[in-house]
Amino acid sequence: MFWATIAATYGAYMLTHTYETRLTWQGSTAEGYRVYPRNHVAVTVPPTQELALSADPAFRGSRELLNPEQLLLMAASSCQLLSFLAVAARQGVTVLGYTDDALGWMDMTDKPARVGRILLRPVIEVAGEIGHDQVVRMSHEAHGECFIANSVTSTIELEVTLLPRHD
Repeated sequence: MFWATIAATYGAYMLTHTYETRLTWQGSTAEGYRVYPRNHVAVTVPPTQELALSADPAFRGSRELLNPEQLLLMAASSCQLLSFLAVAARQGVTVLGYTDDALGWMDMTDKPARVGRILLRPVIEVAGEIGHDQVVRMSHEAHGECFIANSVTSTIELEVTLLPRHD
């Protein structure tokens, strides 16, 4: 129903979206795995934002820079937030705050190695008389609409907390 409404509202031109980024790295792997630099830069195309990135410190990367595993976790968390806000707005629920301290796990015994589990832990503040069960239901509905969750093979779990109202 949701996608039919979007297509009817915006037409077929909205059905395919293309995203571009550019990643650059310079260095040499001539001295082997232990020596080459992991730091690199990713930009959007056209270049409007730049991120300095590295490997996870466990893979000889810089602790001070973001790594691909963190970016995957951020993408899943961000998409869940945006999907939840859309669900809430369509249902007339006023969301006042949303915080997610997400966690991700990569089990190196999995073959191939991958971030196999992500736990999103949104703490949500809403206005009005809305119960925890309704917020959990809306969160799961949003999860079903989340583009990132629908794009990865990782298990993504939700642990939703509704903040108590303070009137």
